[in-house]
Parts: sequence; structure tokens; C-alpha cells
Amino acid sequence: MPDRHSADPSPATVSSATMASASWLRETVEAMVEHHEGTGDLPPIVQLGHPALRMRAADVDGQLGDELLHRFLRLMRAVMHAAPGVGLAAPQLGIPLRMAVLEDLFEVSPEVAEVRERRPLGFFAALNPAYAARGTRRAAFYEGCLSFAGFQAVVDRPADIDARWEEPGGTRREAVFSGWQARIFQHETDHLNGVVYIDRALTRSLSTNANYLDRWVSPDVAAARAGLGF
Repeated sequence: MPDRHSADPSPATVSSATMASASWLRETVEAMVEHHEGTGDLPPIVQLGHPALRMRAADVDGQLGDELLHRFLRLMRAVMHAAPGVGLAAPQLGIPLRMAVLEDLFEVSPEVAEVRERRPLGFFAALNPAYAARGTRRAAFYEGCLSFAGFQAVVDRPADIDARWEEPGGTRREAVFSGWQARIFQHETDHLNGVVYIDRALTRSLSTNANYLDRWVSPDVAAARAGLGF
């Protein structure tokens, strides 16, 4: 993973107020995008401890302009694919703006698809997203996060949500998401509120990726519940 470009200030020297300013956002995003376009290098995904992951991100309201916004969304999608992941929020690149990209076209077994209600989710960019539980149905499954590399934990979430967001062109969208699609939307929207999945996790379920793959990989979490006592 390449080093962060020299134009990106150190978190130790940048205040939260500075990070939220329109001028800092535009200058930092432009430098990041130009670095990628000039070298092909992808910026690293920031890890827990970076202040952008714990801020309430600023609403997207034209700070970047249309052209830079689309270039940044293309970069976010490239980072998500390379990770690989099914979603990426702007704070995960150190940019505290309320925007995320989502896409889940990975092949899974029929059993996993059924138990987790995992259906393909075509690519879209969500600006200023929000969600609310729809009904009382809940589901608990393991989640991981590109900003908390090497670990997974079980998160109990609403299984059905009412979601709303804006498209890059400004069109407002609403949808009902269920199952894994609802989980992805919640996970990425939470990032924009300074919430990482471990804040919501059943902490006794926390597992390294290696232990998860060796012991607990399963369509459901029944074996992990029994073995780890959560």
C-alpha cells in the first residue's frame, strides 16, 4: 500500500475544525485525486485512531464542485474494489464528508445467500445518507471493516431499513433495504456519524480474521455463540 501523498497533512497537526472546512476539503481531495491520476497509486484506507473516523462528517453541499466530486467517487470505488470490500465511506480516506460508495456483486453459496439474505447490490454513490429501522426484525452476523483491519465481530442490526440519500446529481432517493443490503447501508452510514462497527458489536464475538476463517466461518453465528459465549 503506497504512502500517503505529501499534500495530506498529518492528523497530529490538523484540527477537526480545519478538516471540516470547505477549503481544506477541496484542497486535500484534489491533491489525493491528482496523485492517483498521475501515478495510479491508491491512497491507503485510514485505520482506527484517525480523527476523521470519529467525527460527524460534514454534509455534502457543493464543497468539491461537480467535476472533483465525480473524480473522487471514482477513486473511492477503485479503493473499494482493490481492498476488496462492499462499501467505503469518505472518512475512511481521511475525508470527513457524508458520502459513501456501495456495491456487492460477490458470488456466495446458495446457503449463505439464503441465511444472510444476501442479494446482489449494484454500484451506487450515496451522498448525505440516512436510515431508520423498518419494523422490529433484527439479524446478527459477523462484520469486518476496512478501517479495523484483521478483525471481525458480530453486530446485531435492524434487518429491514428505510434508507434515503442523494445522488451525485442532486436527485433524492429512497429505498427499502433488507438483509445484507441493509447491513451494508447501515455500516457505511454509521461511518459518517463517527461510528465504527466495533462500537455496536457483541464484543465477546471479536475474532481475528484467521480465527474466524478457521473456527467460525458459517452462514450463521450459532457455533460462534456457543464457542465464545455471547
